[in-house]
Amino acid sequence: MRVLITGGAGFIGSHVAERLTTAGHEVRLLDNLLPSAHGSSARETHSRADGLVLGDVRDTEVIGRALSGVDAVCHHAAMVGLETGPADTPAYVEHNDLGTARLLSAMTERKVERLVLAGSMVVYGEGRYHCSVHGVVRPGPRAAEDLDRGVFEPRCPHCGGLLESGRVPEDATTDPRNVYATTKLTQEHLVASWARQTGGHATALRYHNVYGPRMPRDTPYAGVAALFRSALARGEAPRVFEDGGQRRDFVHVRDVAEANLAALEHPPHGFAAYNVCSGEPRTIGDMARELATATGGPEPVVTGQYRLGDVRHIVADPDLTAKEIGFRARIGFTEGITEFASAAQRGAPD
Repeated sequence: MRVLITGGAGFIGSHVAERLTTAGHEVRLLDNLLPSAHGSSARETHSRADGLVLGDVRDTEVIGRALSGVDAVCHHAAMVGLETGPADTPAYVEHNDLGTARLLSAMTERKVERLVLAGSMVVYGEGRYHCSVHGVVRPGPRAAEDLDRGVFEPRCPHCGGLLESGRVPEDATTDPRNVYATTKLTQEHLVASWARQTGGHATALRYHNVYGPRMPRDTPYAGVAALFRSALARGEAPRVFEDGGQRRDFVHVRDVAEANLAALEHPPHGFAAYNVCSGEPRTIGDMARELATATGGPEPVVTGQYRLGDVRHIVADPDLTAKEIGFRARIGFTEGITEFASAAQRGAPD
């Protein structure tokens, strides 16, 4: 297949391009090389890259040119990270939702019928929780009074008891809790509507906490793994919020690229969403300690600080993804973190 990868010069997109190429597919990249994500020298660095169309997915002329002769699309172009306030909302909606709408319109016009969307676990909000009295429940935001007292586990909305966390399946109720998360869920809705209207095949891959080589540092794209590594590189102890017990699913970027290949080669009838995760939940504290060990750096400091609106636990059930598209992550946590500790990263914006 000839596959267009939007955002193809980015952290995840570049790994997807490499994996599809090794599998025998022809790839074309579309990227606007935003300085905020790539640095101000990125356009010069990438100017001679084979198969790169320089431009924005919101530009109908550019996207039409990029789709010429294409069989499928992996859509990774997006504005990511937490917004700083309501003033950021239009930019997120324009980049993520308007950009997706224009891509889908152009795909329809050119009869491109296969799409893989880079989704996110943020559409779930908090993870799956169980109350000993009321069974599976959906907690609301944690109260500042609890957090101030060091009570970090969510409470049952019915009885107020502390909850036990579990793995989130794809049919869990979605509950986006910030603008970025809302735009990611809207992308899924737009893609599902497109698939119903056109008979297209669309897969949303809900990425969990992706890390690995070429991960950006000191940008809005930097996840907690990159922030901890940057601290260790400065000789500082990673600072871990709350009690360090927040559970996440850290998945290596090469596994994410493998999931894209699986989704392209096993398209659904219509629309389907799948978790892309390791299936091995770890805590934020585990991540900090593993990186400190791998780099020989100072032990993490658990601060007890918190950010209102952060979710406590969000880990995924990998079974449906394995059953329906044949993907399971293969890179273990210690193996992946040890590699990441010394792997090249993308630099901060100039």
